[in-house]
Amino acid sequence: MVAFYGGSHRLQSAVRMIFPPECVSCRAPVDTEFALCGDCWRDTPFIVGAVCDQCGTPVPQGDEADEDLRCDDCLRKPPPWSRGRAAVLYSDNARSMVLGLKHGDRQDLARPMSEWMARAARPILQKDMLVTSVPLNRWRLLKRRYNQSALLAQRIAQDAGLDYCPDLMLRPRATPKLDGKDAAAREETVSGALKLHPRHRDRAHGRHVLIVDDVMTSGATLSEATHILRAAGARNVSVLVFARVAKEP
Repeated sequence: MVAFYGGSHRLQSAVRMIFPPECVSCRAPVDTEFALCGDCWRDTPFIVGAVCDQCGTPVPQGDEADEDLRCDDCLRKPPPWSRGRAAVLYSDNARSMVLGLKHGDRQDLARPMSEWMARAARPILQKDMLVTSVPLNRWRLLKRRYNQSALLAQRIAQDAGLDYCPDLMLRPRATPKLDGKDAAAREETVSGALKLHPRHRDRAHGRHVLIVDDVMTSGATLSEATHILRAAGARNVSVLVFARVAKEP
């Protein structure tokens, strides 16, 4: 066993010499695998400090550990889920990573992105959670070959030791892209677009479900998913996204 470990360690060292670690964003040399270089780290708007407990957006004033913080939008129109978190704001290098994972076949980005998401989600993770992701329509899935949100959800569930169901929900019909639509148009577009998978009709019943997605803008898709799971008997629903589109001040 010792000899095997030593051989494995030497092999890893040799591989690192031939293929030294690179920044996951710009490919500059870094000290560890799946890391950002200093410049890309500074260009990635990580969310730190006090945040809204429901949507994860930064809150100017408040205690980081306060579970009762709400942004003005969530006070005015509370989302249907209970708690939510995001790792970064959707801009600069964070936006580039989202687009790389979603459209650039950069599946390697799922590892660091999921790690940052799990760190942001620590206050809301619970040991009895069932983790799932926002589904893609099958034609879009065939074209893209993978669901980027499912890649993130799988790693988060695995690392946290949580139950995972990738196809808890389905998206029977394709929906137009939501880019450029206001909140009302987004809600109308995704209304009725999701449904519970017949094979998992009882899976969410009595469970606290964590829905994972890559980006939250208005929250329309996550709201629709929450309604589906609530109707299926979910005891509670929380959401986790990699990037949160910054709200207007």
